[in-house]
Amino acid sequence: MDPAVLREDMVDGLESPPRDVLADEDLAVAMRDVPRHAFVGDERTAYADRDHEALGTRVLAPSTVARLFEALALEEDGSVLIVGVGVGYTAALAAELVGETNVHAVDISRPLVVEARRNLAEAGYDGVLVDCRDGANGLSEYAPFDRILLEAAAVDPPRALLEQLSDEGRLVLPRGTRQQRLEAVSADGETDAFDPVSFDPLLVEGEQSGAVERNRTTREDRERAHRRAESRRGWEQDWIEWEETIDRQSRQQRSR
Repeated sequence: MDPAVLREDMVDGLESPPRDVLADEDLAVAMRDVPRHAFVGDERTAYADRDHEALGTRVLAPSTVARLFEALALEEDGSVLIVGVGVGYTAALAAELVGETNVHAVDISRPLVVEARRNLAEAGYDGVLVDCRDGANGLSEYAPFDRILLEAAAVDPPRALLEQLSDEGRLVLPRGTRQQRLEAVSADGETDAFDPVSFDPLLVEGEQSGAVERNRTTREDRERAHRRAESRRGWEQDWIEWEETIDRQSRQQRSR
């Protein structure tokens, strides 16, 4: 069957009950235009509302993508960062909505970066920049961003991503561990909560998707410790520094 007809059917299904997850007309047009089969690789099932697997990552179902973009609320000509680009489908949708050169994307997996670049080029979106990065560090060279989409779950929004938002910016992420909820965080800290979701956790450097053990709290622990240290002021900080000085002197005496 003609892929254009399949895309039309896919969008109709997302706009209608029981799914009813797609209300933005510009997004609907973009989903009708982007050739999803160029990213999934199986034309027969590319437009079915289900996840796919590719290179150890999950290609999100169309209904999940629609929910992400409805929360993201892209605006024309706005700058966008996609964290966890995967095979590149969501980056292509963003390119349709804001223009290719306004879309930047990163992924911690080098094979996925190569795949996303290839897919985007073949689908006609080679103006999208895709780089291999630890997603929690964002892409500071091109910041600030009007919108950041994090396609992986985190306990708290990564600090670097919040710092890379423009003044009117918006970060959308699945927040939580086993129980997750889609959340939008503005640059001033205000949050909007949406429906429950289920995403894989944000990988830390050195991890690979599909690993048996994945330390999903390392970064959160480090960032919380940093925030606690920054919050110490006055006598509390003086006391801590005094204790550290005494402890250091004690160690030096023992080593003599």
